[in-house]
Amino acid sequence: MKRYDCLTLFPDMMRAVLGESIIGRAAAAGILDIRMHNIRDYAHDKHRHVDDVPYGGGTGMVMQPGPIYEAYHAVVDELETKPRVIYLSPQGRVFDQQIAKELAKEDHLLFLCGHYEGVDERILEEIVDEELSIGDFVLTGGEIPAMAVIDAVARLVPGVLASEESYQEESHYSGLLEYPQYTRPPEFLGRTVPEVLLSGHHANIAQWRREQALLRTLHKRPDMLARAELTEQDRAFLQKNMPD
Repeated sequence: MKRYDCLTLFPDMMRAVLGESIIGRAAAAGILDIRMHNIRDYAHDKHRHVDDVPYGGGTGMVMQPGPIYEAYHAVVDELETKPRVIYLSPQGRVFDQQIAKELAKEDHLLFLCGHYEGVDERILEEIVDEELSIGDFVLTGGEIPAMAVIDAVARLVPGVLASEESYQEESHYSGLLEYPQYTRPPEFLGRTVPEVLLSGHHANIAQWRREQALLRTLHKRPDMLARAELTEQDRAFLQKNMPD
């Protein structure tokens, strides 16, 4: 079982999302153990404050280190080994599928979700192993990035999806975008399903899908081709279909 702990100010928001669909079913089946911990529960004043004005002035508020530190220890003090602690931050390493594969090997991850103008730097120095970003933009808190990372990582855990093929052919897994998908009806608004997909010829279907994945990546994300796992046949196909 893989365990994911989240230190957050909005546990109900995260439960609502991660308790649904594939991730929720995997948790119900005992494949995943996802726990939310409300940082505010570790604030000691009567108003349960977890933030304060920044030293040196400036706009906004900064999350205090004390409640985060206590919430963290409430989790780790009962453990034999320390989990890998990730802080979601626009300053972090940009999350991608390769990092998802890396994190999927970890048995226990702990996510710190910041808010306001961020968290006191001292808590990052004390407990965080690495910072991750989901892109070059700013959100109001770390909950959405944490949920995105957990979703991407958890679906790589054996048993979460029906089979490995469910994710191995998806966009980014092999370094290419995914090929086009079709289902019933065979004709819709005058557009028909490619004949090869109706042929039942598995080798031809596999070749068509590979070529479509190559074309999609070439036209939509050519930057990915430099990192993709390509055969000589793939390279010849791409060379033949390079835009003028």
